[in-house]
Amino acid sequence: MQLRTGLRLITDLPDTRENKEQELELQLTLAGVLTVVKGYAHPEVAEACGRARDLIPETGRGGTVTHFSMLRGLWAADFVRGRPKAALDHAHEFLSLAQSQLDSRMLATGHWLVGRVLIAIGDYPAATLHLERAVLTYRAGEHPPFDPRFGADTGVTAVAGWALALWHGGYPDQALEAANEALRRARQLRHPQTLAYALLIIGMAAISARRTVEAEELANELATLSDEHRFAFFAGLGQIFQGWALAQRGQGRAAVQRIREGLTAAEATGWRSHEPGFLGLLAEALALTGAVDDGLTVLAEALATAEASGARGADAELHRLRGELLRRLPSPEWTEVEDRLHSALAIARKQGTRGLELRAAISLARLRRDQSRRREARDVLAPIYSSFTEGFDTPDLKDAKALLETLEA
Repeated sequence: MQLRTGLRLITDLPDTRENKEQELELQLTLAGVLTVVKGYAHPEVAEACGRARDLIPETGRGGTVTHFSMLRGLWAADFVRGRPKAALDHAHEFLSLAQSQLDSRMLATGHWLVGRVLIAIGDYPAATLHLERAVLTYRAGEHPPFDPRFGADTGVTAVAGWALALWHGGYPDQALEAANEALRRARQLRHPQTLAYALLIIGMAAISARRTVEAEELANELATLSDEHRFAFFAGLGQIFQGWALAQRGQGRAAVQRIREGLTAAEATGWRSHEPGFLGLLAEALALTGAVDDGLTVLAEALATAEASGARGADAELHRLRGELLRRLPSPEWTEVEDRLHSALAIARKQGTRGLELRAAISLARLRRDQSRRREARDVLAPIYSSFTEGFDTPDLKDAKALLETLEA
């Protein structure tokens, strides 16, 4: 690679500021190329960004576009590697620097970086606040032409992330509207990396909302785009989404195989972000094949991974799935089943995700109904259902309504 050749030659040159400036630009350019080919979390990407960080003060580039580009590269490397706490530090540094300069584009990007990590951590109200600020700041500002050094376009990624946060906040219709807006903007921009990122985040939102047809279409487009542009990182995640869609259509064995292939491909790039939640998709698919014990093993791995990394955003769904799978065992321990579902509900409430709170309440209400505890079932489900003001044609809200009707019969 010519960039590596250039970096090797620089090491033989005098230790001047001009040569350090050349190395800085080459390191960041190399990081950008490696991100596309090998993925955000590949060790060589982090190495290039880390060296760039060392060169920032030596070249007097603090507070420049180069400085922001370096911080975003470090953020992406740590976030995608499944190190959300380190990524949050980079995001706060980016946002603080942007606030000191009153640059609307950088402010929008900083709020987006913070909000994106907070979703993975599981602080949904704070995530929504930052992502909404990112969208509003971007819309209100005047921006120079798109700069590929910052990866995907902030205007697109902010709206896509906001869509995911809106679903968790209990606004599925607004979430869908924001997702459609992000996808339109991404297509208009004609920047493959921006489109890939939009497809990824909107795909996550579609899976969260259980919009199977849409999720499969997004997954197929992401896989095709990734193959065309050699996006190794996005290709694996596209396969995972395809597997989830197969599972929803009852093709459990094919789903398990596709999800495992996707996990392997993504992990080869160093990916670990949102891994607990995607392992939950695998566990759900395994249960469809009758491999309940294997599914429980995967869920145990997912919860352990979440605890170790701090990526706790999927904890409520993982506990709910554990309760559902325990229920399918030949001789269920009903106290443990109920405990898992109670935990799911409590975690969802604590983290501020009404989307997952509703799903946990449905599972717990079904259990209590089947145990002839109909009043208790209604008491757990009715309040969360009545708090929704939109999205009544979505799968979870339809399920909740149907279940409540059986409880009132």
